Amino acid sequence: MTDYQIDGQLEYQQVYDNFKWPRPLNYNFARDVVDKWAKDKSKQALFWLDDNGNSESRTFHEVSQASKSLCNVLSDAGIKRGDTIVTILGRKIAWWEVFTASIRMGAILSPGTTQLSAKDLAYRINTSQATCIITDQENAAKVEEIEGLCKTLACKIVVGGERVGWVDYTGEVAKASTEFETADTLADEEALCYFTSGTTGYPKMTIHTHSYAIGHQNTGKYWLDLSPEDLHWNISDTGWAKAAWSSYYGPWNSGAAVFIHESKGFSAKDTLDMFSKYPITTMCGAPTIYRLLVLEDLASFDFGKLRHSVGAGEPLNPEVIEVWKRATGITIRDGYGQTESTMLCGNFLGVEPRFGSMGKPTPGIDLQVIDAQGNILPANKEGDIAVRVHPQKPPGLFKEYKNEPEKTAKSYRGEWYLTSDRAFVDEDGYFWFVGRDDDVILSSGYRIGPFEVESALLEHDAVAESAVVSSPDEKRGEIVKALIILTQGHAPSDELIKELQDYVKKVTAPYKYPRKIEFVKTLPKTVSGKIRRVELREAEWTNK
Repeated sequence: MTDYQIDGQLEYQQVYDNFKWPRPLNYNFARDVVDKWAKDKSKQALFWLDDNGNSESRTFHEVSQASKSLCNVLSDAGIKRGDTIVTILGRKIAWWEVFTASIRMGAILSPGTTQLSAKDLAYRINTSQATCIITDQENAAKVEEIEGLCKTLACKIVVGGERVGWVDYTGEVAKASTEFETADTLADEEALCYFTSGTTGYPKMTIHTHSYAIGHQNTGKYWLDLSPEDLHWNISDTGWAKAAWSSYYGPWNSGAAVFIHESKGFSAKDTLDMFSKYPITTMCGAPTIYRLLVLEDLASFDFGKLRHSVGAGEPLNPEVIEVWKRATGITIRDGYGQTESTMLCGNFLGVEPRFGSMGKPTPGIDLQVIDAQGNILPANKEGDIAVRVHPQKPPGLFKEYKNEPEKTAKSYRGEWYLTSDRAFVDEDGYFWFVGRDDDVILSSGYRIGPFEVESALLEHDAVAESAVVSSPDEKRGEIVKALIILTQGHAPSDELIKELQDYVKKVTAPYKYPRKIEFVKTLPKTVSGKIRRVELREAEWTNK
């Protein structure tokens, strides 16, 4: 039982009404959290295994020491406080060490998924003016394709063996000193740079400060329900902000250990088998994960010590929640937030869940549904989901879209930050998701901007024009669909569909490719010539 529970139940309203954020002037998660847990040299921080049965464990002390050694390696290579470090590592232990080292030395970490193409990497390195990249052997090859285009890149570190022209992560960290003075970073100093897709243009840089970690105190405490005795499994790619939520800040704020399964692909059966083999107590997964898990014969699996399940990334089907509860006795508790924020709303313990609802606002977050003038709307009236940012912005809300002041300004309406999502609140204060007010596609937890896919398609000789929208999908929630006008000399065919899909996989991250392609003669447009994606999307979802 954690300290916010009374008689086993979260006294939600009491906690919400009395909650006050800590607001230190200086804050550094590596020093103030990781090193705190590291005082107990036996305290486990993570447990890692792969598909071949190899496994390793790390204590907080070992993570702390490794991060200090890495800080010395980076400093010797000329990397300094305020520099941007891009890391593409997947579920390797080094990812947690790199994250901690970057925070410790006051650098800005920019994580990315291993599915990024060489072109994607060049864009991210150049846009962020990164001076260092830390990656694995496979992605090192992608970097070598484009490093001549990346003038700011001064240091390349590879994990998983030596490579010509690269610093050997394992060898150099092992040799480096474990003495390093942690930077006394300001709470509002830049710490993280996440690239997030929008409806127009290429991904924008979402900047978080060191206080982002403070915002995630509530993620671990109130949503993940973690304590120092827990082993938490977040089934998420490390390239996404969700990993910061549930694989790093959330668990470690609470002193919980992280369970890591490095795998080449997802297997529902292998995932379910893990609960009987390892003492996993809590788990977090995207709705797509749960949709695949419930297709298995859940009654044939032993769920071991599992006591708590949460889902995030997109709305979760009530039917899936019911099937999971019948098999495990556990209610999947939805949580809502963004790359730009921490936990904003959720089905917390002690709050009776209403299946399909987003739940209630997180303690410390004044979340409302507002109209176009910034007025709070009455119950059951649809409007924009917004967070009050005046007189004080809650810790965990992003600082800005770097170098894009106009886009940053558009995220605010008076004293409110706009999430770009729409909802209504019922008479009992539960939020109900209606939809996004933009065209971004959420597929299996991945956020995909239509512009990126359209741009990739237009590079192909057969494509004269394209429009990309979401299409409903039973397993993934929604998938990418492309409507394409062909150039002269090209005719619709199954072969061309396959060719275009493969082409998109080649020139951008594979998860962005259009799983559906429809060839059309015309596309609806506004008077100014902009494609009316909203019309295409509505037609797609109306006819599902």
